[in-house]
Amino acid sequence: MKLATTTGDFFAYTNSQAESLTHIRKAGFRYADYNFGSDHNLKNGVYSDDYENYFAQIRETTEKLDIKLIQAHAPMGKPLTDGGLLLTDTLRCVDACGAWNIPNLVVHSGYTRRLSPEQTFEENKKFFMPLLERAERYGVNILVENFNKMCVDGLYWIDNAPDLLRMIECVDHPLFHAVWDTGHANMQEMPQDEALRMLGDHVRALHIQDNMEDQDSHLVPFLGTMNMDAVMTGLLDIGYNGYFTFEVGSFFTPAEKRRQYTRDTRLATVPIELRDAFERYLYELGKCILEKYDCFEE
Repeated sequence: MKLATTTGDFFAYTNSQAESLTHIRKAGFRYADYNFGSDHNLKNGVYSDDYENYFAQIRETTEKLDIKLIQAHAPMGKPLTDGGLLLTDTLRCVDACGAWNIPNLVVHSGYTRRLSPEQTFEENKKFFMPLLERAERYGVNILVENFNKMCVDGLYWIDNAPDLLRMIECVDHPLFHAVWDTGHANMQEMPQDEALRMLGDHVRALHIQDNMEDQDSHLVPFLGTMNMDAVMTGLLDIGYNGYFTFEVGSFFTPAEKRRQYTRDTRLATVPIELRDAFERYLYELGKCILEKYDCFEE
């Protein structure tokens, strides 16, 4: 497997995806997940008026850095209740993936109150089908994700392997598959190797992250309770040959969650040189995991 990480690693430090890619590449990563969330929040990048020129700029950046975009993450929202706004925005992501030859786009399913599981699957199918029709132009896979576990009365969403498989079978399209989020799965009771075997070759991408089972913390592996041996065993059992992609935003606690002090704030935001050092550590950690299972690839 080849190591990758997300451009979201540097969202706290830069509004430029090109700059994020530069930091990722310097840390050793040759493959990256483009997170459209920053573009969506800031209304820049692929959501700028000059988005076609931006497509060309990112192509030039990846060629210059010798880094390959191997998957992407669409912005999150409420596709079942927003009147089609997220659908329109996600179609732009599909076009960007086509322009950059990204084979896999992660798109979260939707949920809303008062829908039964059966209705939830059917309403999500209506959301995903136009995306898949656009994806057919480029051969881009649309990957649905297992949500983190939450318990809210009257609300149903897809957060486990059996339901993820049911969603895939409901849509029943050759470009519709799964991304497996190990942190979300760590909040479930089913062992991850069992869950991965259930999904089999539908698993086309990964979000590698950890937590303490109580909240979706996005910790570095081994800082939470996730069993990495179970994850690796499951991946090898299903013959997974995709990318081992990190999604671990929580290296440092955000400033707003730490005790406040106003006299001097030079360390309120952790210096970027420390963030770069942790990015290099993340690469070495991933390399070690894969080497222990004899599956590391440059």
